[in-house]
Amino acid sequence: MEAFFLSTALVAVAEIGDKTQLLALVLAARYRKPVPIILGILIATLANHALAAWAGAAVAGWVGAESMRWILVATFLAMAAWCLVPDKADEGPQAAREAGAFLATLVAFFIVEIGDKTQIATVALAARFNSLLLVTAGTTLGMMLANAPVVLFGDAIARRLPLKIVRLVAAILFAALGVAAIFMPSGL
Repeated sequence: MEAFFLSTALVAVAEIGDKTQLLALVLAARYRKPVPIILGILIATLANHALAAWAGAAVAGWVGAESMRWILVATFLAMAAWCLVPDKADEGPQAAREAGAFLATLVAFFIVEIGDKTQIATVALAARFNSLLLVTAGTTLGMMLANAPVVLFGDAIARRLPLKIVRLVAAILFAALGVAAIFMPSGL
């Protein structure tokens, strides 16, 4: 159980202020549907962290630090551009709107989590404890503890803030992360 509890605590703390937490806020503001967003985060995290615990060490050997840096730059800049796209969810039926929030969250969280510090922590924890199930369960719970409240709180904020401002601020922050990744040391 040490693997589970340590994995939960480390990832919950590492996730505070992380880009995926910002993504949770953006998704909450954009879709204002907390349940599909939380489910998307859960499934994306389970899939991503299970893969990280299982194959992360091998992938890190195949992709060098320099390539990973440019993948992160491209991902952050793509997220910045996506944040500027106005939401058209109100144009379709309600069921499509909920599927949109879930699918957008699932795909975005899975992609943005690639190479993230919590994914790297998952790789290290799995190597340390040699327990795929406990580490994946713990790191996933840590992500949920950090992100679910942001989704719930983000929905409340979104009702008071103009969505255009939320999109612009998120785009600026993601673009800043993309620029910062350009100057990231190669060894990270």
